[in-house]
Amino acid sequence: LVEPMLGGVYAGHSRELSARAAVPGLVARLDGEHSLTAAAAAAMQPVPGPGETPAPVFAGISGGVGRLPDAVAAASGALVETGAMVRSLSRTTDGWELEVGPTRAPRQVSCDAVVLATPARPTARLLERVAPAAARELDGVEYASMAVVTLAFTERDLPVTTGSGFLVPPVDGHAVKGVTYSFAKWGWVAGAGREDDVRLLRCSIGRHREEHVLQVPDEELVGAALRDLADAVGLSVLPVDSHVQRWGGGLPQYAVGHVARVHRVRAGLLGVPGIAVCGAAYDGVGIPACVASAHLAVDKVLADLDDVG
Repeated sequence: LVEPMLGGVYAGHSRELSARAAVPGLVARLDGEHSLTAAAAAAMQPVPGPGETPAPVFAGISGGVGRLPDAVAAASGALVETGAMVRSLSRTTDGWELEVGPTRAPRQVSCDAVVLATPARPTARLLERVAPAAARELDGVEYASMAVVTLAFTERDLPVTTGSGFLVPPVDGHAVKGVTYSFAKWGWVAGAGREDDVRLLRCSIGRHREEHVLQVPDEELVGAALRDLADAVGLSVLPVDSHVQRWGGGLPQYAVGHVARVHRVRAGLLGVPGIAVCGAAYDGVGIPACVASAHLAVDKVLADLDDVG
């Protein structure tokens, strides 16, 4: 029950991860239950009654969540820069100054407040001078690298599947740690492939401290995914197309004590007005958790600005 979830979603190992940080809802149930299976069953959504519409398990955006940042920027009128590395930040008498751009041609950007949504260690480097205690805590967060192998098959070649995918525990000895049936999970994906009779699925490969698995050409990762799919669901055909997306250091590891670590990070920023942190390194790696941490960050900097004003 535990290892597939933590090994699949967090790309980690259950003996090293904090249950209270990784699966807080389940732990809350366990506080009142003596059985893990009873707690898991209680945490599941109730089965809808006759005539009731089941609540969606997964939500998304037609065309992919990658469309969201541009849409938010367009709606808000915000200025969005890409490829502009922030190399350092420092406090000024009335706000913050960032050093942005290449080392040979840096430029200074002044602002009233800063929200850092970068991974833990880059955030630690930026905070080193202005909030050293918070920086030390963030520097201790480790990350796992992974790759997502997307495969396209004609519908007639796919075996019958159920659900939206499956997770694989490390003890099974497979390279793939999880498979998502994208065509079953999101309607827009199914619709996009319908004209060409194509179905897409994704395989996740890579676990914490197992980067050597990813240090091979894309073709070998595709081959590993196909071998594991053959074992799992009997898939015995080659895809009509494939794509490998690598995420170096993509998933933070919530080691035991992570909840207390995050508390210390935020406590270390309380006395530094106009700056806050958010993202996957804090309260969850899923998009809803990242959005919630962004709300906390914005609330913090707005309160700081009100106090200054």
